Formats: sequence, structure tokens, C-alpha cells
Amino acid sequence: MAYDVIVVGSGPGGYVAAIRASQLGYKTAVVEKENLGGICLNWGCIPTKALLKTASVFENFTHAADYGIIASDFKADFGAVIKRSRGAADKMSKGVQFLMKKNKIDVIMGMGKLNAKKEVEVTGADGKVTAIQGRHVILATGARSRQLPNLPQDGKKVVGYREAMNLPTQPKTMIVVGSGAIGVEFAYFYNSIGTKVTVVEFMPRIVPVEDEDISKELEKSFKKKGITVMTNASVEKLDTSGAGVKATVKTATGDVVLEADVVLSAVGIAANIENIGLETLNIKTDKGKVLVDKYFKTNVDGIYAIGDITPGQALAHVASKGAVICVEAIAHKEGKHKHAPEPLDYGNVPGCTYCSPEIASVGMTEKQAKDAGYEIKVGKFPFTASGKAVGAGATEGFVKVIFDAKYGEWLGTHSIGYNVTETIAETVVARKLETTWQEVLDSIHPHPTMSEGIKDAVEAALGEAIHL
Repeated sequence: MAYDVIVVGSGPGGYVAAIRASQLGYKTAVVEKENLGGICLNWGCIPTKALLKTASVFENFTHAADYGIIASDFKADFGAVIKRSRGAADKMSKGVQFLMKKNKIDVIMGMGKLNAKKEVEVTGADGKVTAIQGRHVILATGARSRQLPNLPQDGKKVVGYREAMNLPTQPKTMIVVGSGAIGVEFAYFYNSIGTKVTVVEFMPRIVPVEDEDISKELEKSFKKKGITVMTNASVEKLDTSGAGVKATVKTATGDVVLEADVVLSAVGIAANIENIGLETLNIKTDKGKVLVDKYFKTNVDGIYAIGDITPGQALAHVASKGAVICVEAIAHKEGKHKHAPEPLDYGNVPGCTYCSPEIASVGMTEKQAKDAGYEIKVGKFPFTASGKAVGAGATEGFVKVIFDAKYGEWLGTHSIGYNVTETIAETVVARKLETTWQEVLDSIHPHPTMSEGIKDAVEAALGEAIHL
């Protein structure tokens, strides 16, 4: 079988690359070893959002009296919660199946691996190996839960994100190791439905990649919810010989032993670059990532890599955008696309974390802006002053904006609160358009909305706050 484009992996990078290639007239195939949609649709972004929606609904019941509603004798049906989450994942995966058929893309199930001829050898579930030829091969094999030597995962008592969303029973106690997006989302979910959760973070603050003010606000919120937060701490060893797990945690004041039913290891991800033929073709890698140019071409002609296996933020939307850029660059070179695509701007990638309160950010933190030598103007608008937040009963958090004082350049936005993941795109687009603070203030924001908090924060940065 011969194709113009073969995509190995069908996550948010792979299936988007395949669709864009088909749209541009290429005969395209996707090789997938498990489920269409990859980790994001099946075990990541989508099913976790279903779990987090359950957590939100349960919290609303818990605080129903605050809304003038009497609710009693309610509880979480853990099995039904997990079933709903899996249903959401299955629905989205079937959606990708539909898109493959709609775009006349061949789906070949099996494990894909490059060989010396730059063909893709596909090993099916029956062990049969089939070689397929492609003029262009795009590697989009994604990533998996990172495992540390002192945190060996057994899939039962010590789990990664995949097992955490499919546990057979709800644990009474859980230790979450790591407080990045995965860690804090699961900490919030399990805490909200009644599990006693402890978060252990090696760095001095939780969600350490975020602006320091965001970290402080989330820690305050988590502690208020009853989540124990330990920073400057590390799990040194685990004892799984008993009914649960005993974790020895190193802290600044000495070792402590924590006990829990389950330990969730959320210490990051590892790229899936093993056993896909990189060594056969001498494709260059560094620090566990495939090295690519601005159009995602590797050092070997005809071979490309996108998504989590390349340097840059390991996010679904980064993989999808990289997929489009990669395919359009190929097409432009071959006269199938009018212009060369603009390279991906890794400095303007939004990050969203869906715990409660939500976190959304893009651009420089306050510290990064200062370290870069900018003279800055910073504005913060608390949601306690937001009419929409007050009406929703969700006044936790704030919007924080950072501008260059000299030219008015929008350097970054960092927000924590109700639905802030839906408002961060304003900053992304504005920064792309090189918008200044004056243009933001000249644009009418609807009232009452959470989005007007951005406008209010800009006013605060200029010393012109009206609602504070």
C-alpha cells in the first residue's frame, strides 16, 4: 500500500494532521495501536473533564443551601461517575472515526515503526507485520505517564492518570504526587466526592509553572476544601505490602510517613519515542524528544514529528496546531498550498487547568517579565467585585494582567476562578494582533460576564479602576 502521507498515532496531533492532509489532496493513512483519538480523547482531556463536571455538580449539591435549594441524602455513585466519563470518551472517539471516513482516510490498526526504507511497518494485534509506503511520514505517538524509580506504578495501589480515572472503587484516602495540571485536577475531583486527599509537591509552591499569585490562591482554595498541601516535599519510598500504601515523605523538618489507599503519581509525562524506528534512520533526539525544525521536519527527509514527542508544551492544542503547520508546509513546498504557514509561537500558548477554581494563563508571569528587563504595569481584578461571579456564587480568584509600561504591549494574563478557561482566548488573540491596553479598553466587554474581568484588570493596571 502506498500513500502520500502516513501519520503514526491518532491523537489531537495525528488525526488533525491526517484530516488536513486529506483536505489538501493527499492520499492519507493513519496508524493507531489502540483507540482513535489517542490519550487525549480516550484517557486524558475529555474523560477528565467529564469527571470534573461531576465534581462541580456534587459541589453544587453540597452548597445547595447557598442558592436557596434544600438538597439532602445525596451521594456520589462512583461506578456511575466512571461510566459517564468513559461514555464521553467513547463518543468523542467515535466522532474521530466518523471524521476519518468523511475525509477518506485509511485507518490501519497496529503498532507503527519506521524501517530502513523509510516505510512504516505495522504490527497488528495478531502479530502480522505489514509494510506501507508513504512519501511523507508524520510521527505523532504522544506521551505516557512518567515513572520514577522510587514511585513504581503497579496500576492498583500506585497509579498513573489512566488508572486514576478508571479505579474499581472510590478510595477513602489518596496521595497525589505532583501538582501540575494532572495532579491538581485529580486532587480536586477526588476531594470533591469525599476522598481525603494529600498533595505532595517537590517545588516550593503548587502549580509551579503558573504565576506566583495563582499558586498562592489555589493553595488557599485547596486548603479551604480540606485538601492537605505539602510543598518542598518529596516521596522517597513506598511500602505497598499492606492493605494500602505507606509513603515516606521527605520534608524540610524531617521524614514523615503518610498512609493512603492509593497513590497517584502525577510527576509529568514521558514521550513515546521508543520502538518507533528512530534509531534505524538515525533520527536525532535530545532529552527524550525528537528534534525538529520550525515546520516539524526531522533531520531525515520525508520524516516529521509533532505533538508531545517534540520540544515545547505538551498540550493537545499545541499538537493540533503543529499538525496543521507541518502538513501545510509540506503542501506549500509541493505547490498544493498558497503560502508557507506561520511557525508556531510557543510564547503565546494558553495553558488551562480544570480544577476548581479553574486556572488559565498565557504569556509571561510577573517574575518572567521583570527578569526579562521590562518595566511593567500590573493590574488585578478580584472576582468578589464581579457581578457575574457574585450571581453565580463563585467569587474565588482574580484576573491578573501584565503590560509593558513603555509601549503598552500585553505581556501576559493569569487568571484563577469560575470559567476562566473560556476567557483566556481574548488575551491570546489580542497578543497575536499586538494589541495595546488602550485597544482593550476601547473594546466593549458584555456585562455581566466573567470576561469583563479582563477589562477591569486592565483598568486597574492603568490606575483607572472603576469597579474597585
